[in-house]
Amino acid sequence: MIVSVVAVSAADVCSLYEVADGSCGQSDLDCAYTKYAKAAEAGLQDGTCADQGYTVQTGTQTRSYPIIGDITVTTYDKPALRSMDMDWAQYKQQFGKTYNGESEDAEREAVFNQNKQMWGQHESGAILGATVFSDLTAEEFASMPIRGFASGEASGLPKVGVHEFQGEELAAAVDWSTRGAVTPAKNQGQCGSCWAFSSTGDLEGSYQISSGKLVSLSEQQFVDCSKQNSGCNGGLMDYAFAFAEGTAVATESSYPYTARDGTCKTSFTTGIPRGGVTGYKDVSRSTSALQSALNVMPVSVAIQADQSVFQQYTGGVITSGCGTSLDHGVLAVGYDGTTIKVKNSWGTSWGVNGYVSIDASQCGITSSASYPTTSASVEV
Repeated sequence: MIVSVVAVSAADVCSLYEVADGSCGQSDLDCAYTKYAKAAEAGLQDGTCADQGYTVQTGTQTRSYPIIGDITVTTYDKPALRSMDMDWAQYKQQFGKTYNGESEDAEREAVFNQNKQMWGQHESGAILGATVFSDLTAEEFASMPIRGFASGEASGLPKVGVHEFQGEELAAAVDWSTRGAVTPAKNQGQCGSCWAFSSTGDLEGSYQISSGKLVSLSEQQFVDCSKQNSGCNGGLMDYAFAFAEGTAVATESSYPYTARDGTCKTSFTTGIPRGGVTGYKDVSRSTSALQSALNVMPVSVAIQADQSVFQQYTGGVITSGCGTSLDHGVLAVGYDGTTIKVKNSWGTSWGVNGYVSIDASQCGITSSASYPTTSASVEV
C-alpha cells in the first residue's frame, strides 16, 4: 500500500506520489497531504480515482494543518493504479516493446499473461505488477546480465576499520535520498555492472557529505578502467573503491555510460580528485550494524535479486522468501525500522521510481556491506 493523491493535472488525475528527487519518501504522508491540498484548491475531489475504475482501499488517514485544515487522503492499491488493468497492447506501448514478427509477439504475450496472474499482493510481502521484465519467463529473467556482483578477497585498499554497532542511539528512520546525497536511479542495461553503480552511488553520497556537492559519477570509467573487476562480466564494490583511491573519478557527463566494455579513457572532467577517496569500511553482518552505518552515509550492499519478486516488483516490502546467494550490488540509502530502502540500477520505471524496500532479514542484505571514506580537502 502506498499513498495516492489527486493530482492537479487533469491529464494525470491519479498519478502516484512517488518521486526520485528526494522531496518525498514512500511513507512520508506530509508530502502527499500537501499535494492533495493543492489539488483541492484546483477543485478536484478525493474519489476521482475511484470514478476512473481503480480499486480503492477502505483505509483513510486524516491530518490537521494550521493553514490547510483537515486533509483526508485515501490509500489505493498500487497494482490497480499502475497495471492491474493493463493489457498486452498497453504493456508494449508503456515499455516500448517490439518483437520479431507475430509468432514472437504471441509467445511473449502468453508469458506476459502468465506473469500477470501473479500481480497484486505477493507472498513475499511485496506488491507485484507490470515491469519491463514482465514478458520474460522466470528462467530468462534469472539468466539476464542485469546483475553482476562477484565476491572476492580483500581489495588491498587500506581499510580504516570495520563499522560495528557500539550500542549508540540510532535514529528511528534515515533517508539520504531526502538529504541531497543520492542521485536519481540509473540503468545498467544488459551489462553485469551493478557493482559499478553501487560504488558510484556510495562515492557520490560520501563525497556529498564531506564536500557539500552532489556530483553524478561515471560508472563507465569503472567498467573500463577498474582492472581488478571484470567490467560487464561482474565485479566487487571494494575493488572499485580501491581503484578510486588511486585515480581521479570522472563525472558521468564527461565519461558517459555505454553498457559495454570499452577502452579506458584518461581525458574527462574530474568529479572527485585523486586522493579524495581515502579508504573504506566493511560493515559487520548485523541489522544494527547496517543501521548504524546508514546513520553515517549511504552503504553499498549485495543482495540476491534473481527471483520473481524482483522481476515484477512494484512496491511494498520484501519480508520473506528472498534468497541469500548474493548476485547483485545495490545502494542502501536509508531505513525505517528494519526496512531498508535500496536504490537499484534497473532504471526509474522499475520498482518505486527505481527503489525497492527490503526487510533487513532478507536477500542477504547485511552479508556484504561496505562504504568508502572520502575527504574534501583535496581540490578538484
